[in-house]
Amino acid sequence: MNNTILGPGFEPDYRYFECVMRNERPARLPLYEHTICPQIMERILGVSFASLEQGTGSDLDEYFRQHSRFFREMTYDTVSYEIGLSEVLPGPIALYGGRGPIQCRADFAAYPWAELSERYWAKARPRFDALTAGLPPGMKAVGGVGNGVFELAEALVGLEYLPLMQVDEPGLYADVFRAIGDWMLDVWSAFMLRHGRHFAACRFGDDLGFRSSLLTNPATVREQILPQYRRIIGAIRAGGGRFLWHSCGCIFEVMEDVIALGIHAKHSNEDAVAPFSRWIERYGDRIGLLGGFDMDFLCSRTPDAVYAAVREQGSLFRAQARGYALGSGNSIPDYVPVENYLAMVKAAQDIREAER
Repeated sequence: MNNTILGPGFEPDYRYFECVMRNERPARLPLYEHTICPQIMERILGVSFASLEQGTGSDLDEYFRQHSRFFREMTYDTVSYEIGLSEVLPGPIALYGGRGPIQCRADFAAYPWAELSERYWAKARPRFDALTAGLPPGMKAVGGVGNGVFELAEALVGLEYLPLMQVDEPGLYADVFRAIGDWMLDVWSAFMLRHGRHFAACRFGDDLGFRSSLLTNPATVREQILPQYRRIIGAIRAGGGRFLWHSCGCIFEVMEDVIALGIHAKHSNEDAVAPFSRWIERYGDRIGLLGGFDMDFLCSRTPDAVYAAVREQGSLFRAQARGYALGSGNSIPDYVPVENYLAMVKAAQDIREAER
């Protein structure tokens, strides 16, 4: 199979992706990824640029020139990029396990909440400015302010310690989620004013589940997490934006609650949780659905097998769903074989070609 798939003559048009966010069938099938590892981009483009993201000035401009060039040449209509709130939390955090910095009321009172937005924008402003200034004609971005409410609670308290706090200090438990929501709302409100017009969809990722169930109890989701979602989604919608929710795992128990908040689309799926067709059957008449192709599948098959499956199943997803954008069920980290990623993209391009 020919893996020379850069798109000569391709003209991006973010309006196709906006159709997905309105849960309408776009005239051309869009591609979408939550994130793509910069090292994957480097291998495909043959250019080293990933380290420039940590720079300033012309280094940042060059980073985003190559970053956006990759999405354009892979025939995306949008450029995915986010800057996570967890990146600016001071001191050790517990997002990936362990005990977080807030374990008691004194910890909560001493935490530098008032400084967090300033810390975030010191890092994020020059990057978002460089990204939006360098977007290719016809393209908008997707992403924005990364990390969700539950992820930040994990970072600040710790996944194993949140249930203990819920039992021992329920008032503090509620205050942690409320303070996280206050911070997120402050940052997202500023983001919409400065950058919202450049984004075809605003999103955060907040993994609420694993393969068999939620990561926390449903009461926490409904009483602590979703009220904060409501405020943030409200600010995004008030700023003219559309909201894309990324959440991994078996979250069917609260999916109706989340849809009721006014999300426009959902991303992330894993075959061990449910086939993508089940998401379409349950929710495809109300929200856009993105992805479709399991990470294990993309990592373990041959390029020819990936191409054949995506060519067939992607056509079915396109026919079954109103708003659909094709891509992985999660992201493209550095361990996904480049040839398999390219095979998926080539299959999507051939679906487009067959519809012309």
